Amino acid sequence: MNIAFIPLRCGSKSIPFKNIKEFCGRPLVYWNLKAIEESKSIDIVYVATDCEEVIKTIEEFKFKKVSIYEREAQNARDTSPTEDVMLEFLTKHKQDDNDLFLLVQATSPITQTNDFDNAINQLLDSNKDSLLTVVNEKRFFWNKNGTPMNYDYKNRPRRQDFEGFFLENGAFYINRVKNILKDKNRLSGDIDLYVMNDYTSIEIDEPLDWHIAESYMKEHILKKENKKNKKIKLFLSDVDGTLTDAGMYYDIHGNEMKKFNTHDGKGFELLKKFGVKIGLITSENTKIVENRAKKLKVDYLYQGVEYGGKLEVTKMICQKEAISLDEVAYIGDDINCKELLESVGLSACPNNAIEEIKKIPNIIKLKKNGGNGAVREFIDYYLDLNKI
Repeated sequence: MNIAFIPLRCGSKSIPFKNIKEFCGRPLVYWNLKAIEESKSIDIVYVATDCEEVIKTIEEFKFKKVSIYEREAQNARDTSPTEDVMLEFLTKHKQDDNDLFLLVQATSPITQTNDFDNAINQLLDSNKDSLLTVVNEKRFFWNKNGTPMNYDYKNRPRRQDFEGFFLENGAFYINRVKNILKDKNRLSGDIDLYVMNDYTSIEIDEPLDWHIAESYMKEHILKKENKKNKKIKLFLSDVDGTLTDAGMYYDIHGNEMKKFNTHDGKGFELLKKFGVKIGLITSENTKIVENRAKKLKVDYLYQGVEYGGKLEVTKMICQKEAISLDEVAYIGDDINCKELLESVGLSACPNNAIEEIKKIPNIIKLKKNGGNGAVREFIDYYLDLNKI
């Protein structure tokens, strides 16, 4: 079982009743609970609180996964370490030693469902002991004595060449129950890092943080959510590395071959039943892709599209269909897809996409690789999102 745990105290010196104060139109804690409610990986979330107002507010959400844990007063003081209430809970609520335990901070409301799900999968795949969330910070730091901490000022690197360092953003931590009980800490042993978007570095501790976090939420999350809720009228896909596994296959006569996935084809069929137009855009120009497009009965096929041309082709299709880019979904895996992925209403990439594509804000990072059902996974995500 995967358990989420959100500790909420009643008081807050800097922002009174911070955890239930309205944030982007909802109580602050609502956003983490909503993301967890929609998670496929988290089974239950316990809100540990000493506050009747908090309990009343949370019960009004009517989330199915949420349970209230009334924490002891001695572990609800300003000076009480978070580990104390975690240990209090785990001592009273016997859980399986190998259960994953996620400590979630309500002061990081920008955390999304895919962050929880992707981080859990990452930890399981890594076989490490615990995980914390970070952002990649590319800033130059100095010690008080006038010496640089993380770079050589005589050989100042360009920002794009600077690896930077990883800053703990406090969004959430994952560990196993047995490790927490043994080490009495949210982290243990071999620790993995889950990298989140830069704007998630904000934690709400002071009034100014509140206004900054609201701005980030509206710009990076809510604006995109509004796009997602629009009906998609055109679904476009890259080919190599997306509909295929990016492999280059040749027979003994030198004839090129490509590997496609039948589940992707069924996904296109499902979309067409709901009136969504289908298209393929690729930089390659082969008879193989032409034949696959005929088999899929796509509405649009553009081959030989040079670098940077995919967005222009899509705009041309949109003009013909009298739709906007917000009504387009696109899946791609490499740098020549980036401009289009950043412009459409709904974007996704296969698990084996390059890192620069995975870093695009709000892109849906799929679990499956290209050629192994990633396109179908994206289509199923859209159909489920819109309850089709």
